[in-house]
Amino acid sequence: MSEPELLVRFTEEDAARALRTDAREGLTDSPKWLSPKWFYDATGSDLFERITTLPEYYQTRAEQQILQRRALEIAEVTGAATLVELGSGSSEKTRLLLDALRKTDTLERFVPLDVSGSALRAAVESIALDYPELRVRGVVDDFTSGLSALDAGAGRLVAFLGGTIGNLLPAERAGFFAAVRAALRPGEWLLLGTDLVKDPGRLVRAYDDEQGVTAEFNRNVLRVLNRELGADFAPERFGHVALWNAEQEWIEMRLRADRPMHVRLPELGLGVDFAEGEEIRTEISAKFRHDRVRDELAVAGFELRHWWLDDGEDFALSLAAAQ
Repeated sequence: MSEPELLVRFTEEDAARALRTDAREGLTDSPKWLSPKWFYDATGSDLFERITTLPEYYQTRAEQQILQRRALEIAEVTGAATLVELGSGSSEKTRLLLDALRKTDTLERFVPLDVSGSALRAAVESIALDYPELRVRGVVDDFTSGLSALDAGAGRLVAFLGGTIGNLLPAERAGFFAAVRAALRPGEWLLLGTDLVKDPGRLVRAYDDEQGVTAEFNRNVLRVLNRELGADFAPERFGHVALWNAEQEWIEMRLRADRPMHVRLPELGLGVDFAEGEEIRTEISAKFRHDRVRDELAVAGFELRHWWLDDGEDFALSLAAAQ
């Protein structure tokens, strides 16, 4: 077994600097916003794992079902020699792809990329142990900027799963797809997970569960700011809001102040006032239709070749070839 590698391109100092920049820009904007990337400290990651098991949250189960059924077909179609996973986390779902590619005997390298160095290190070590025939090289970086670190190995398949693409605004999505295409050669592949447009009531429930786990996940971003920036947010004074934006076809998560307040962020030398009922947008989660996915990929230089759904037609995996 070759020793796994870990390339750190996004350090703790980089993360601290990015958090300060995002917090200053978002909290001084009108309306206020915070990036969803800051949900995922250790507590936030644990809360999200709980969310994926909730009865209201179907996405993880739906994508898993598609992968269980289609992983071997994906392996046969792509013949991938290098599997790159963006935003890999623990890489658990990716093991279905790794197992399929092991059966077709084409895979040589696995390159997971994630912003969390600790999570990625654990995943790299676990994958290297269970797949000793692979060369494993983890890259610690933000998936929106880390594509330049992808090795120029032959026959690459880039997997971006979990519906995370929906967290990007349309212009950000366009930039992301263009960056992926620029990193690939013609004939290489992008495997994309997208949540689909459906009944708005069901969508809202997926982001506002009865147990309140998503509400705690949402408020956790304020606890991150308190810890990292010395802020004095009172998270319990912010209500969790999930709503469907029909025009944009996305879910918005917000935090709503239940009274007027002044919040200090000493690390930024910043004070922020909130009116009663004022909201911070913390996340969008865009939902997709077949034509939107096809067209956005086409603009970036991809051809959609396969479109697979789960039994409930809630979620889609698409396989697109770089042109």
